[in-house]
Amino acid sequence: MREIGVPHPRLPLPAAGGEDDMAAFLIWLGDAIPMVGALGIREMTRDDERLTWRLALTPNLNDKGTGFGGALAAQTTLLGWCWTTLWLRRRGLARDVVVAEATQRFLAPVTGDYRLVCEPEVGDGPASLAERLAQRGKGRIALVQRLWCGDTLCLEARGDYAVLPET
Repeated sequence: MREIGVPHPRLPLPAAGGEDDMAAFLIWLGDAIPMVGALGIREMTRDDERLTWRLALTPNLNDKGTGFGGALAAQTTLLGWCWTTLWLRRRGLARDVVVAEATQRFLAPVTGDYRLVCEPEVGDGPASLAERLAQRGKGRIALVQRLWCGDTLCLEARGDYAVLPET
């Protein structure tokens, strides 16, 4: 179990130009953030600038038998954190990431297993982040997360994620 106030050890960076193994990253994430084990994440995949989780609804049920809004909001926030962290790691950077702002719009009830997809809000977001990191040593990126239950868009979230300066 994690100790309060003690940072969890970082996962070693992938080899230069390499990619993280998504299954290994999920195992590390579960150790670093204990609640991850209760989220029902079945799979994590990355396709260029898109990060996707496939999740089971059962651990995230509310009293009405549909998706619990608080759990879904936490998942969107964490998925954006993962997107930013993996983007940095792909570039050989081990940096701290925090969510600076997050909003959600609940559009339809989540009634079955679902997928969450995260991507930059604007196409040049990653390039802008890279430029700010090079110039200032810190930066932000706006990401959008969408929750799909089958073909139904149930939740759309947005978050600003800050990459902190090296300490």
